[in-house]
This record gives sequence, C-alpha cells and structure tokens, in this order.
Amino acid sequence: MIIQHLKNVKVSKILKFSVEDIRFPTSKDLTGSDAIHTDPDYSATYVTAYTDNDDLKGFGIAFTIGKGNDIVAECIKHFFPIFENMQLDDLENNIGKLWFKCVDHSQLRWLGPEKGVVHMAVSAIFNCLWDLIAKKNKKPLWKFIVDSEPEKILSWLTFKYIEDVLNPKEALTILKNSQSHKQKRIDTILKEGYPSYTTAAGWLGYSDEKIVELCNEYTKKGWKHFKIKVGLDLEADVKRLELIRNTIGPDCSIMVDANQQWSVKQSIEHINAYKKFNLLFVEEPTSPDDVMGFAKIKKEVGSVKLATGEACGGRIMFKQFLESGAMNVCQIDSCRLGSINEILTVLLMAHKFNVPVFPHAGGVGLCEYVQHLCMIDYILVNGEKDNKVVEYQDSLHEHFKYPCKINNGNYMPPKDLGYSIEMKENSVTEFSYPNGKYWRNN
Repeated sequence: MIIQHLKNVKVSKILKFSVEDIRFPTSKDLTGSDAIHTDPDYSATYVTAYTDNDDLKGFGIAFTIGKGNDIVAECIKHFFPIFENMQLDDLENNIGKLWFKCVDHSQLRWLGPEKGVVHMAVSAIFNCLWDLIAKKNKKPLWKFIVDSEPEKILSWLTFKYIEDVLNPKEALTILKNSQSHKQKRIDTILKEGYPSYTTAAGWLGYSDEKIVELCNEYTKKGWKHFKIKVGLDLEADVKRLELIRNTIGPDCSIMVDANQQWSVKQSIEHINAYKKFNLLFVEEPTSPDDVMGFAKIKKEVGSVKLATGEACGGRIMFKQFLESGAMNVCQIDSCRLGSINEILTVLLMAHKFNVPVFPHAGGVGLCEYVQHLCMIDYILVNGEKDNKVVEYQDSLHEHFKYPCKINNGNYMPPKDLGYSIEMKENSVTEFSYPNGKYWRNN
C-alpha cells in the first residue's frame, strides 16, 4: 500500500523556486573523512519548487562537502526562469526535452559541458522536478518510473555522444524485456528490500577502537559488507584491514576506498598488498577521469575488481569506463549525474556491458535518493540484486521527513510520495549557511 500525503486538489503550474545553502558540521567528528577529503562538512543545495497548490511542493538537492555549496546554489538560480509559470502537465510531458535544454544551454554549457558545477545545478533542480512529478502522480518516484511505459521512459533520455555504445532501439529492448518480470520483481523488493553495505564504520579519521566498536555494532544489525577508507599509509592500511577482517570474520565482505589518492604505480602496489584480504572491490584508486590509468591498474592487479563513478561528471565518462573494461563496479551518484534523465542511460549502459551498479551514497541525502535508484535498476533494468550492494552511511537521516528505512542491512522500498528528500523545517532553519542558528553561534 502506497502512503498518500496529498489532497486531491487540481494543480496547474509552478509559481516559483527557492534554494538554500544547507551545511552540517560533520568535520567536528570526522564523519566522511578520507585520504583526500580530510574535514568534510556534509552539505546540500536545497531547492524547493512552489506550485499553486499549497499542499504540493517539490524538493531536490545537490550534495557537496562544504565550501563551494554556495557556488552551486547560485548556479541553480540561472535555471529557475525556464520553469516558472510552467504547467505541470507540460513539465511532465516534456521532461526529456527540458533536461537537454538545460544541459545544452547555449551559454552555461561553456562552463561544462555536462560536468562540474553547472551539471550539479541541473541535477539539483531536476531532482526537485522529478519529486514534483512523482507527487503529482501520487507515487514514490521509483514506483512512478517503473510503472511508466517503456516508450515514455525513452522520451526522457538523450543518447547524444553515447549512440556508438547504446542507441534508443537497444535501450527500448532492455526496457521492454523487463516488463514481463516487473510485477514479480516489485513483489520481491517490497518483501525483501535491497542489500546494502555500510561505510559508517570505516572513516579514515576514526580510531581503531571506534572502528572495532562500529564493526561489531553493524554486524549485529545485519550488515555483511563493510567499506573502509585507505590511502595515506600502506603499512597502516594493512594493519587496519587485518583488524577489521579479524573483527568481522571471513564470511563478511570488505571493500576499500582510496578516494583518488594514488598514482597508477602506487595503485598497483597497494592493491596487490591488499589481495590477501579477499576484497570485494577497490574504489577510486586514482583520478576518476583517468580511464587509461584504470585500465593499466586492472591489467596488473588481476581478479581484483575496480570501482568508480561517484565523481564521473556524466554519461560520456561512464561510456568510456564501461566500454574499455576499466570499470568492474559502476557507482552512479544521484547528484553528480544529471538526475533521473541521465542516471537511466547509465543504468542501461552498465546492463549492456554486464557491469553491476553499486550506487554511491556517502553523503547527506544520498541514501534517501539511492534507495529509489536501486529499486529502479532491479525492477526495470537488471533484475539482479543478490550479488550487488548499495552504499549506506548512518548519519544525518534525522533531518529528513521521510528518511530511508533499513531492515537487517537491506534498504526497504520507500512508500512516501516523491523522491524522499524533503527536510524538516527546523533543520533547514538551524543549518542554513551562514545565517542559520548553528552557524551564527559557531
């Protein structure tokens, strides 16, 4: 049963937008810390779309880690005039063309194109618009997407620059092939949920004692997959991995994340030193743009799987990683890619190349988003979940009205309408930067 929060009031158009710079002081306890990002303050550009129905608003974010959040917020404002006073039916019927109009903006595209701050701004506003569309249709976003006809979904997508590896006909075939399995997959996911791995036990700034304590805590809660931050000191990394393996036992999986710290040569050295820990994957060993570097590393580390994608600017980067074989685990990010319109094309490409998708969720609001994405991937595209896991990190969920729900280490399908990102008003008031209550007093 889908929970409905909206009254049956006719809605005609979007009136206006607002955007808030929201920052949470996670650098205080080093939540989110890794080899490169040593003092992150998890942040969000928080977009609100107001309609002529007071009971219907859209919400969306792009995720950053502190400074620069204001730059993304300012960029978002450039897109507001495109959608103000737009009829909601027109928005829904033309969401694909509108998306491409924004990413291919004749002036703003010079700052990208389709990457960086401008692309994150597009992601934030379209995350907001997809939230609005799903609420208009009185469904959670994942349910609205999977209930849509394949031809309609295809109209949301652009294949520009990726037609050489995935064309519209191939995409439509994948979507149509899933239709006969759709209801069974929906029933399965509603009952079982989708497996996750936890990052919350392995931040680089945590002490050994805290890591052991957290590993034991999350094991008891049902988690069997643990991701650990590494990268600054090979000897220290090995000792930490030994400690964690001894704590969680041989039947649980370990993944490591170097967060772009190493050169190609260092990557090969470190990864080969970790082989004895039977790692599920190694994430971002080197620059997230270095497709050829990843290919060289893969050649020298054998069966060890390489994961990347959270910092890939768009579908064209994913095309290169997937086609080259340099990416063994595809890590889409709900706020780095250009929202649902681009995420779907990457899911389809990954399926074609038989590369599993493990969405990135190490940040505020990202878990709330990726719960929808893994449901969409399973039901509409891939149909597999037993050998895949989605990231989960246990912080800041208390700031959301409809936070993600985890049962025995599994994401349970959200039943609230929309994209699950609406924040509590007091959280917005307290952590708005620089004039929110918290930041005024610190």
